[in-house]
Amino acid sequence: MNPNEFDREKLEAIIEKYQDKKWGLIPLLQDVQEAFGFVPPGSIEPIADALQMYPSQVQGVVTFYAGFSLKPKGRSVLKVCRGTACHVKGSRSILRMIKKDLGLEEGETSPDYQFTLETVACLGACFLAPTMMVNRDYFGKLNPTKVTAVLGEYRKDSKEG
Repeated sequence: MNPNEFDREKLEAIIEKYQDKKWGLIPLLQDVQEAFGFVPPGSIEPIADALQMYPSQVQGVVTFYAGFSLKPKGRSVLKVCRGTACHVKGSRSILRMIKKDLGLEEGETSPDYQFTLETVACLGACFLAPTMMVNRDYFGKLNPTKVTAVLGEYRKDSKEG
């Protein structure tokens, strides 16, 4: 997947909803991220033009917020918590297991764009430690069996979809 190749008509339809509304930058970027799985670098200039901003202003927002990415991510983005509670309850071994299972290091995306592996400082679900998220779904009280089952479900979902 080339980050510079994306559906420009789809982008224009998204931009049209926020035309000339500077306040709409973040929702617009969220819609772009949702539609493409990332914010294509080639979309920065058209977004800036539509909102009457400088491309550097749009780029600054994209690079400041961790929720936005300029590179394509996998269909399933795994976020493993490294917070204190999760660390104490064994998140390091959970992360090691996921790395081995997926053949990925932190910040990497599988060549088939099925999975992206990330770590975060805290997911805010300490009572479920150790915890991870896959896209918007939380999984807690993790152990090797549960992790294997979760990864299996997301592998299955990607084959069906």
